[in-house]
Amino acid sequence: MDQEWIELRINGKTYRLSVEPNRLLLDVLRQDLGLTGSKRGCDDSSCGACTVLVDGEPQMSCLMLAVSYQDCQISTIEGVAAGSELDPLQRGFSVEGGAQCGYCTPGMILTAKHLLTRNPDATEREINEALSGNLCRCTGYTQILASVRRAIELMRQNQPQEVGAK
Repeated sequence: MDQEWIELRINGKTYRLSVEPNRLLLDVLRQDLGLTGSKRGCDDSSCGACTVLVDGEPQMSCLMLAVSYQDCQISTIEGVAAGSELDPLQRGFSVEGGAQCGYCTPGMILTAKHLLTRNPDATEREINEALSGNLCRCTGYTQILASVRRAIELMRQNQPQEVGAK
């Protein structure tokens, strides 16, 4: 099959590469670019292990043709931390043991990041609804939910205090 040159913007960096038109974004990320945080879990978008953010929205990279995302900003788990400073979600997962085996963790974190970007004070129900498309094979949802709640607390602690607030 013929290959074509594409440019993908991933985690703030532009990659130019030659791919077959039917290549999935998940395969390009993992095999061509070495960004192995997104996992192959089901190949039908039912588990969320391959979740990436495309222009800030969660998408399943196991169904996405790489050539279709040239004009988008793609974020993977590798781009969540700010240098050596972990994102509050990463810290929450670390403190609360939400990572467990780690297979579903990147997808969970990116999905939760989308939620908390839009709603930093998400309720328990909103967290459950947001993560409902992500499966944990370790059945550790208790720790995952606690991790997201901890991230919300950490985000609140990092907010600047209003003048005169006590």
